[in-house]
Amino acid sequence: MRRVLFSQRMLAFHALVLVIVPSFIWLGFWQLDRWEQRSASVELQQGNLAADPVPVAELIEVGGDVDPADRWRAVEASGTWDTEHEILLRNRDGSGGVGFHVLTPLVTEEGPALLVNRGWIPRGETALDTPEIPPAPSGTVEVTGRLHFSETEENTGLRNRDDLPEGQLLVADVPAIAEGLPYPVYGGYADLTAQDPVPDPAPERVEVRELDSGMSLSYAVQWWVFTLVAIGGWVFLMRRELSEAREAGAAGDPDASDGPEGPASASAAAASGDRPREDVG
Repeated sequence: MRRVLFSQRMLAFHALVLVIVPSFIWLGFWQLDRWEQRSASVELQQGNLAADPVPVAELIEVGGDVDPADRWRAVEASGTWDTEHEILLRNRDGSGGVGFHVLTPLVTEEGPALLVNRGWIPRGETALDTPEIPPAPSGTVEVTGRLHFSETEENTGLRNRDDLPEGQLLVADVPAIAEGLPYPVYGGYADLTAQDPVPDPAPERVEVRELDSGMSLSYAVQWWVFTLVAIGGWVFLMRRELSEAREAGAAGDPDASDGPEGPASASAAAASGDRPREDVG
């Protein structure tokens, strides 16, 4: 049995099992951890979307950023639109495909401005054209919006370029935008959800992208099933190898078993002095 289980072929198979089984177990727990993180994000988003709006100054401040725990919270602000410093965010999806988001400063009655994403507009004839932007209402307006933290290269994988048309950016890097504005700016920005008065026409409202926990939990279960399959295959192979060795020994294979007809019996006979009898005629 020992010779069978520790043959060169079986040792290689043992080594393979010792590698893949812990790896599959680790991958299962990794996917389980991802599922728990995504589930927590889903719970946070749903809770924040359902929360009542609060004044913007309660959640963000000038020079700071939106706390990740406050993302998607609804905030309220009153002020006037500053369309002279309006910015178009490129490569944004909408009902008509890829276009722009219109990011407009709302100078609040308290003094600081809140950058507000007024919505989506389609692109122009070419990628470098600046499309016509629906005008923002003049005078004092009241707005409600969903908070988002500033976009960066780290959380988007993109960075702003110097070769873009004037007034166009790839990411809403709030600190960088604030440097070019003549007033203090709250950290983060907000996706517009409501305003009074309501303009017509207006950019298309940005729909919230609801998160889900994905397939991570099912992937975790799959990795653990693979673990059981690997262990089951290992046990099956060992049992088959032992069974084949027993069958070979029962058939008198000298390489598989030292049976009565094998080399061990011949050696014992020689040691005892037995000699084959000769027929005497």
